Amino acid sequence: MTGTETTVVRRQVVVNAAIEQAFTTFTARFGDFKPPEHNLLRTPIAETVFEPRVGGHIYDRATDGSECHWARVLAYEPPDRVVFSWDIGPQWQVETDPERTSEVEVRFVAEGPGRTRVELEHRHLDRHGPGWQSVGDGVGGDRGWPLYLSRYAELVG
Repeated sequence: MTGTETTVVRRQVVVNAAIEQAFTTFTARFGDFKPPEHNLLRTPIAETVFEPRVGGHIYDRATDGSECHWARVLAYEPPDRVVFSWDIGPQWQVETDPERTSEVEVRFVAEGPGRTRVELEHRHLDRHGPGWQSVGDGVGGDRGWPLYLSRYAELVG
């Protein structure tokens, strides 16, 4: 690994919303800010479901009813944090081996009654094995978490 490669991607955004609203919008409305073109299914996504519990999944349901479960909820602690696995490997296909997945932690930090800092850390990218850097480049690049967070901030208001 060179000095420029990192196994962690960090991004943050500040939203004008109370911490409870910021958390609920991120989890309950995840599909409203997830880019629809981020789709591993063969047909368009009808909805993205974020199951609000440890052991739940984040999955896309296509217009034909097929589903793609691409994350597992590892921690669910409203309104402070949520942690989920990233079960998408370097070939942009679902990875079924939990040992070869990375994880995303999202922390919600109140900066005032109507202002929340949302800190996202996507870590352990090297667990994806050979080619893991492409996952880091994808999630850290303009079409990755920065896009998700900017769309999320617009949605929160």
